[in-house]
Amino acid sequence: MDEFLPLGEWVDAALNLLIENDAGTLARLGATVEALTESVESLLLAAPRWLVAFAFIATGFWRVGWKFALFCVACFVVIIGTGFWPQTMVTLALITAATLISLLIGLPLGLWMSKSDRVAAIVRPILDFMQTMPAFVYLIPAAMLFGLGRVPGVLATVIFAMPPVVRLTNLGIRQVNKEQVEAGVTFGCTPIQVLIKVQIPGALPSIMAGVNQTIMMALSMVIIASMVGAGGLGNDVLASIQRLDIGLGFESGLAVVLLAIMLDRITETFGAQGPRRTWRERFGLSAPAKPD
Repeated sequence: MDEFLPLGEWVDAALNLLIENDAGTLARLGATVEALTESVESLLLAAPRWLVAFAFIATGFWRVGWKFALFCVACFVVIIGTGFWPQTMVTLALITAATLISLLIGLPLGLWMSKSDRVAAIVRPILDFMQTMPAFVYLIPAAMLFGLGRVPGVLATVIFAMPPVVRLTNLGIRQVNKEQVEAGVTFGCTPIQVLIKVQIPGALPSIMAGVNQTIMMALSMVIIASMVGAGGLGNDVLASIQRLDIGLGFESGLAVVLLAIMLDRITETFGAQGPRRTWRERFGLSAPAKPD
């Protein structure tokens, strides 16, 4: 089949040119990402199991309630009982590293988009491209540039998971009540003070929804990243496919599901609006107060 637009060849040439002339930048970037991921992974694996489990259970009780705290207990009983604790901690480390990098880049970019329509017009198509490109495609250039291991897995995850926090930060800042912004300016606030004291608090539900979605997308991508040697539960999922091992696939998949539910339910509460729940409400002893 004749091609009159060889985009694939152009992309290959661009990647090869980047590899030949990166002046050590890729190596330094890879070393930084590797150090971050390895530090988080070592911390999670070195911490006592009861301490990590208690952190999830206590946070679940604080943010959701006692029923969800019991659900977290059941989740850790299943994860530890099936022998997937180390793989789960490796997966959690990959998610944490990818999410931190995504937020470090995505939050400032979303703020910049909210302040400039021109920047928003340029960045929006790039985000569309990042979200709609099949996830497996990101593994190819990542593996070419950084080899196999955790680094390409984390960076591919960052590209895949970052768009939600950028979009929702931009949207949240733009939807802050203009009267509140004008009131802040009237009282003598500088643009930075207006941003920190008025716009970011007003946009926090939207921003936290973006953080929640970034975490969920990072979780889905780190499983796929096992194809380039990222490790974690994705290795067991991939091994179950290669061996047609239904039992291994069910156990590893269940660990992924339980981790996803805990992360999702806990993080989504940080963006919820309404009055804080009392201790009696968390124990189910009284009905939650209705917002005015």
